Amino acid sequence: MTDATAPRRRGRPSRTETEAAPATRDRILDAAREEFSERGYEKTSVRGIAKAAGVDSALVHHYFGTKEQVFEAAIEVAFAPALAAPTAVEDGPLDTVGERLTRFLLGIWENPTTRTPLLAIVRSAVNNETAAAVFRRLVAAQLLRRIAGRLDLPDPELRAELAAAQLVGVAMLRYVIKVEPLASADVERIVERVAPVVQGHLTAP
Repeated sequence: MTDATAPRRRGRPSRTETEAAPATRDRILDAAREEFSERGYEKTSVRGIAKAAGVDSALVHHYFGTKEQVFEAAIEVAFAPALAAPTAVEDGPLDTVGERLTRFLLGIWENPTTRTPLLAIVRSAVNNETAAAVFRRLVAAQLLRRIAGRLDLPDPELRAELAAAQLVGVAMLRYVIKVEPLASADVERIVERVAPVVQGHLTAP
């Protein structure tokens, strides 16, 4: 039996696999996002992710640990564009921060490349409490606290959470549930209506 046809050994990853770590990790994360997107959190397994990535399940555990940890890593990569949102708060005058933040986050949802993994994350979080807890932890630590840290006003964390709730609600209805006429409305019209509300949450007395 040749090396090409020999069954994959289980257990610790080989030296060759370890040396190829960056490419292997990326392949596992890509497979994980696809699996979570198609099957949801509950029906996705580490074994299924490994099979989709073309690796042994031991390798998934080696790089990421449990399924919850794989999900968190997949979220963090997919959510990376949104993590630049605090910069939108910082780059410009405070009296236009609502429009900048609204336009920035809706722009991420409008882009099919960034929208697809976000849809997978949101659907998993809505349907499973473990996935929801991971999502809350990441959003709180990586996004809301960073935005709050840039607001020199009373109750900055509450302000950031209310602004996020407004934008997440719009995203859910427009991109996930697809409620009309919101789902097909021009994005500029949505920005025009939503931005003042977000502005009020962030900066109103």
